[in-house]
Amino acid sequence: MPQRKCRVCHKEIYVKPSHLERGWGKFCSKKCQGEKQRIGKNIRCTVCGNLAYRSPKELRKSASKKYFCSKSCHCIWENSQKRTRENHYNWQGGKASYRKFALRSTEQHYCRHCGIEDSRVLIIHHKDRNRNNNAFSNLLILCINCHYIEHQYNGKRK
Repeated sequence: MPQRKCRVCHKEIYVKPSHLERGWGKFCSKKCQGEKQRIGKNIRCTVCGNLAYRSPKELRKSASKKYFCSKSCHCIWENSQKRTRENHYNWQGGKASYRKFALRSTEQHYCRHCGIEDSRVLIIHHKDRNRNNNAFSNLLILCINCHYIEHQYNGKRK
């Protein structure tokens, strides 16, 4: 009876003579065969330090040369490094944050001209019409219609 050792776990296994002729019978199980076919590396996660296997293709594909054990670790790193302030693709120099600032700082959200309270139509108006001047004293909550009238007719209603 032909006996061989598994190439991975070195366990003695029986191999059929016909399999030996074909070059088969090198592994004791599919698990050992799959283990032998892995040619990548076990790397440490950049965020949590856990070990994770990465194939050569995945190792080449990484632009940052940082590797992660899961999507959550990748998102934690990306949000702390790439998607903050100036590095975020929607960053406009902090100019657009005045709307959140104005809406958070007042308890009552309503149009200061007509009194409508529907938050879906409320926007922020710059009194001096300088969008770079985001001082709270320069901001006014208006509905879309009143904001249009303010800009088209300089606040004079017909």
